[in-house]
Amino acid sequence: MKKLSAGILMGLIAVLGSAHAEVNRYHPNHLFIKMKAGETLVQSPLIKSSKKIFGSLYLVNTTSADQLAAKLADSSAIEYIQKDFYAGKKSMPKHEVLNEGGLLMKQLQNFDFSTSFNDPAASRLWAFAEKNGMDVFGAYDSLPARTAKEIIVAVADTGVDHNHEDLKDIMWSNEKEIPGNGIDDDNNGYTDDIHGINTLVRDAQGRATMNTMASHWHGTHVAGTIAATQNNGVGIAGVAHNVKIMAIRVVPDDADELDSDIVEGYLYAANNGAKIINCSFGKKNNEGGMVVRDTINAIAKKGVLVVVSAGNDSMGPFSWHDIDTNLKYPASFDSANMIVIASTQSDGKMSSFSNIGKVGVDVASPGSNIYSTVNNGQYSMASGTSMAAPNASGVAAMVMGYYPNLKVNSIKKILMNTVTPVPAFKNQLVSGGRINLKAALEKAKSVRR
Repeated sequence: MKKLSAGILMGLIAVLGSAHAEVNRYHPNHLFIKMKAGETLVQSPLIKSSKKIFGSLYLVNTTSADQLAAKLADSSAIEYIQKDFYAGKKSMPKHEVLNEGGLLMKQLQNFDFSTSFNDPAASRLWAFAEKNGMDVFGAYDSLPARTAKEIIVAVADTGVDHNHEDLKDIMWSNEKEIPGNGIDDDNNGYTDDIHGINTLVRDAQGRATMNTMASHWHGTHVAGTIAATQNNGVGIAGVAHNVKIMAIRVVPDDADELDSDIVEGYLYAANNGAKIINCSFGKKNNEGGMVVRDTINAIAKKGVLVVVSAGNDSMGPFSWHDIDTNLKYPASFDSANMIVIASTQSDGKMSSFSNIGKVGVDVASPGSNIYSTVNNGQYSMASGTSMAAPNASGVAAMVMGYYPNLKVNSIKKILMNTVTPVPAFKNQLVSGGRINLKAALEKAKSVRR
């Protein structure tokens, strides 16, 4: 469905004209090397150490990525070589102040918020309504008469405030690891990884560390949208009630993530039980590599759905950024286990910042003026396809939980085939509509695999 390319896009850009990513910046001492089938890793005095990623793909630590790449360029044993690119430094978005007397609050009065949730700010979740939203409230009124399977959703982002009153009870905990003893108790290659890993801070051996606490609010906002504790009498409610959030800190506060950190985050999540990875990040430069795409394809074998934001480069309705012609990453990869999400606003229209793509963008989801958790026990509103993706992740988690025998490709098809059609989206999205939780759960009843 999507065009074949490589790299990753930072989907946190607020509008067209934001600070541009630096082109072709890469780690001077890292090189990805993928050997051909049956070949062992090449040897060179320039290689200081190596780590097998999966299959025949390796990340090597070298004295000079440029020199090693040049030396190995003609090797017949190598399938490809890729440098470890940065996304480019950018200013991260700011969350929005909710104007209690503003237009949005007046619009909320027109929504039907009849719900059994006792969370006091649930009435601010316009995305939960049937009108212009995902019909979350309607879905909860007619849930299957059984307990949903717990689904681990990895938030690959800036970290999560796991002490937040609305998040502390839904954080994933590695039960095989003894907190704080400095030992890799479960032999998964990480020490004291209680809630996930932080690839941005490494120990003396170069291993990712365990402090996943957020310093920027972005990942905390994403986590709350997916699964903030429902019916606890405080704050908001997340879309899904059957989720544990795994925190994967891969995005620094200046948005300059490395391909190697993204790859490691994906693999950790998949290897430790995550079935959905929310990716509200990315970049626009295509450096010609295949590593991130190959990793997404590899974790498909573990039944992982990767939910990706489409990006925020449009100035609609006058100028829509079409990723079919101006590619974005990872959104423009062709991976079958990846679903790409555009953003809608409370009047049902496409958000003015949202990227589109008749081939490359699968579905739309509410992403403007989304009220959710932020750091230090607070709540705030934010807009972006970064906010649309976690709404879709919550819907996917609910379908997975109630119908755990469904394959990941079936889940994706259900989400796309049960959208609320929007005529204006017909030539902007593959599905031509907005994601709908109630309809997706209803459709999943008749799908066997």
